Amino acid sequence: MFPRRIAHVLILAASVSVLSACKEDKKAPAAVPSVLVAPAVSASATSAVAYSGEIRARHEADLAFRVGGKLVARLVDVGATVKPGTVLARLDPADLQLNVAAVRAQAGAAESDLALAKADFDRYTALARDKFVSPAMLDAKATAWKAAAARLDQARAQLAVTGNQAGYASLTSDRAGVVTAVLAEAGQVVAAGQAIVRVARPDEKEVLIYVPEGQLAELQAAPELVVTLWARPDARLRGKLRELAPAADPATRTYAARIRLLDHDPAMQLGMTAQVALSAARTGADVLVPLSAVIDRGQGAEVWVVGQGKAQRRPVKVAAYREDGTLLSEGVAPGEQVVAVGAHKLTAGQAVQPLPFRPAAR
Repeated sequence: MFPRRIAHVLILAASVSVLSACKEDKKAPAAVPSVLVAPAVSASATSAVAYSGEIRARHEADLAFRVGGKLVARLVDVGATVKPGTVLARLDPADLQLNVAAVRAQAGAAESDLALAKADFDRYTALARDKFVSPAMLDAKATAWKAAAARLDQARAQLAVTGNQAGYASLTSDRAGVVTAVLAEAGQVVAAGQAIVRVARPDEKEVLIYVPEGQLAELQAAPELVVTLWARPDARLRGKLRELAPAADPATRTYAARIRLLDHDPAMQLGMTAQVALSAARTGADVLVPLSAVIDRGQGAEVWVVGQGKAQRRPVKVAAYREDGTLLSEGVAPGEQVVAVGAHKLTAGQAVQPLPFRPAAR
């Protein structure tokens, strides 16, 4: 009885060990990694590059007082239309008027000194004819008379200067335009030359854009510039490069460029956002892929293409790097799915699960 039970136990233990060994030999299937893919887009014969900018007036200036003082009144606001001679702001004129009074008093004293010097010279001239004074004394009186006349001329010139400065207490516009910025408020003490308002002439408008240093030649060689307004995307205006900054902005490392508008749109207002698109000559590029799709592991530029659920390496030739992607002239055909994110961890022929790549909105 007992030997039979022992035999059953041994047989049961052997079966359990065999089943355990089978489970250990059977490996779990490897997980298929997910990658983000995007289709290679066919590039047209001309590659459009666009820059965002702002509608600006070609002629605008910051107007300021020629003298310092306390700003007691600002008579215009942003958006006000001004004409030549329109008073924009006023300073407290008290100190300027006191200065005029002081210089006028100095001029009066100089006139009195001149009259006295002239009388002394005439008196000594008569005495010199009768030999009562020496010629040297007469020369001294003549010199004093000339010095008094010079001091009077100086006082009169200073009076004219202070009179002009008293007139500078009122800031007037020297051109017709529109106020685009207010840079000071009543109650402030301003220095001479400190900007108070900015006045722009709205008759001639242009677009201000900023261009990276790698695309300056492309901008200068562009045969055509097309300007569109974000407020009116259906309107297309012709533009021409008028001015390009000779040095880059120290903060952004971009070059300011001003695009003159050859067409006029009545709906265009100062400060509107515009987009400047330029047409560049064909560079030989055939397809456009995301910037992150092109990698280099020391063997040249490459991309990974997903086909039938597997990833394959493709050597490519880069034509140009742009803000919206990389232009490729060889290696990828339009419509092929390229790996935009996750290519660094792939091996040739590896099974992957493609997911659509959606770049962040710019």
